[in-house]
Amino acid sequence: MKSYNNMLNFVNSLIVTLPSSKSLTIGWNFGSMLGMILIFQIFTGTFLAFYYVADGFAAFSAIQYIMYNVNYGWFFRIFHSNGASLFFIFLYLHIFKALFMVSYRLKKVWVSGLTIYLLIMMEAFMGYVLVWAQMSFWAAVVITSLLSVIPIWGPMIVMWIWGGFGVTSATLKFFFILHFLLPWGMLVLVVLHLMLLHSTGSTSILYCHGDYDKVCFGPEYWNKDMYNLIFWFLFVIFVLYKPFSLGDPEMYIEANPMMSPVHIVPEWYFLFAYAILRAIPNKVLGVVALLMSILCFYLFVLINNYVSVLNKLNKYLVYSFIISSVVLSWLGQCVVEEPFTLLSSIFSIIYFFLVMILFLVFYFNKKLFV
Repeated sequence: MKSYNNMLNFVNSLIVTLPSSKSLTIGWNFGSMLGMILIFQIFTGTFLAFYYVADGFAAFSAIQYIMYNVNYGWFFRIFHSNGASLFFIFLYLHIFKALFMVSYRLKKVWVSGLTIYLLIMMEAFMGYVLVWAQMSFWAAVVITSLLSVIPIWGPMIVMWIWGGFGVTSATLKFFFILHFLLPWGMLVLVVLHLMLLHSTGSTSILYCHGDYDKVCFGPEYWNKDMYNLIFWFLFVIFVLYKPFSLGDPEMYIEANPMMSPVHIVPEWYFLFAYAILRAIPNKVLGVVALLMSILCFYLFVLINNYVSVLNKLNKYLVYSFIISSVVLSWLGQCVVEEPFTLLSSIFSIIYFFLVMILFLVFYFNKKLFV
């Protein structure tokens, strides 16, 4: 029954009366979990911003002040830093589920989701730099320097981001402002992502002919989304018992611009892209390969194959892609020497080959799935 309140009708159409397939499993919880984590990260991040100092001489000390002097500051800090890892765990699960279900056939949903993914990677990188530790400082130097490969304007863009001739306090303030403002823009994109998704409905294992063959989202799927509380409970236990296990030891040493770490390694959720970057000796080609490791998925909007996804070939290709991504992530944290450099090149080729095959199979050959 519709209300005279337009906002109430809008919310009702998103979480109550939305026609949903009967075959949605717990794999479809990843999206709702990501929404919960995003709100959680904004809340904890806002609290941390009250006490953070965006200055190269005081940023690292400000983190220590939050940890030791601010009431429950340690609680918000460890949950915010580990929340980033939780976010990427469910983000990658969400993407892999979309590949299994051929969700890129929902073109607008796919493009908006990929755009959110790119913004989240940018957001996570900037938050990583704010600690102003030895590893994060030099990661900022390396990653921002990659922009210099842009023809003509590259060096100017790097200098503009740095705010000078190197990564300094001006760079830190630039990252802090963007890191604080970007999540609010992402919230708008997430709502748009949901609206685009709900205009057609989620892809599912079994084909539904129309809304008459579906059930209302609420309260049927509210109960299923309660399974998210189990993962939150496990997350809380992990953070309280192993709060710093996911961080590099160099992240607990204050940044020293005069001495770089022996082995620069990003956070685990960037390792696959970092391995692809290192696999190519040429800087320009390496940056292009790094960007294409994500941007190549935008090509999937060209697919107009709307046949069944109940096939073993698609599962085999997606599983192979997941394995290659995991191996690349492992290679990304290995030292730059043989045989790791050779393996990085091999698995980078396998990564792009599987993406290309996945695209071509659905784009050209419908008979395989009939």
